[in-house]
Amino acid sequence: MDLNLLRALDALLQENSVTRAAERLGTSPAAVSRTLARLRRAVGDPLLVRAGQGMVPTPRALELRDEVGALLRGCDDLLRPGAGFDAVHLRRTFTVQATDVLLTGLAGTLTDRIHAGAPHVDVVFLPEAIEGGPALRQGLVDVELGVLEHLDPEIRTRPLTRVSLVGIARGGHPLFDGRITARRFAAADHIGISRLGKRLGPIDSALADLGLRRRIAVVVPSHTSAMLLARTTDLVALTLADWLPDTTAALGLRTFPVPLDLAPLELGMAWHPRNSADPGHRWFRDHLAAAVTGS
Repeated sequence: MDLNLLRALDALLQENSVTRAAERLGTSPAAVSRTLARLRRAVGDPLLVRAGQGMVPTPRALELRDEVGALLRGCDDLLRPGAGFDAVHLRRTFTVQATDVLLTGLAGTLTDRIHAGAPHVDVVFLPEAIEGGPALRQGLVDVELGVLEHLDPEIRTRPLTRVSLVGIARGGHPLFDGRITARRFAAADHIGISRLGKRLGPIDSALADLGLRRRIAVVVPSHTSAMLLARTTDLVALTLADWLPDTTAALGLRTFPVPLDLAPLELGMAWHPRNSADPGHRWFRDHLAAAVTGS
């Protein structure tokens, strides 16, 4: 029996009237009468019989009424994206590709938010080992989080927030003895942060515009290692403004505005379109976005 027949049967059993069922279905009484004849043959029961000026259901029709309604609701839930989704029953692991400074600042908040509504959902954070989208296309990563560059053309994105870079150094660093100018900033020895060992970036371009140059005394692969190194040396590093204030204070570090004209970083999330309509994935993306933006 096709779904259209079931919808006609449901309308007939709810209305006990060919005319009203036709109005409900948006068709003619003659078409519904023909459908009722088909249903009677299929079920082997008259379903609705004449009683005076109206029609009444047979005992078999009464048995079918609730079952047919429930079956149609189940079909609608199955075919409508997100219908009936309840995160509390979700059992799934999501993978997020992000830098260590981002995951350090949001992993705890994200975990608390998720487990409050979905106790069986786990999160795996992966380093930026595969940049620019291939991991999303290959299904190795659910969401890429950070500064989004060189993505595959089909990848979907969502902007989240803009953050500024600030300098960071130990509390007793000589830089804090006076106003931090571009020249004094460039004169300090710096920590470069790059997984690939890159030494130069936007900071160096901005300094070059002023005729200045800094020394990258050491390059480390993560923001965490840069902060720990800055804690015990006179090296200067960079971090995100207002991102880890408690950790910064606990390590005895201080931040300062970078005395250069730098554009803020645009943070966003990216995912493959095969996951766009998936209710569980959409639910996770919303919670990840809220953890990043603090909303």
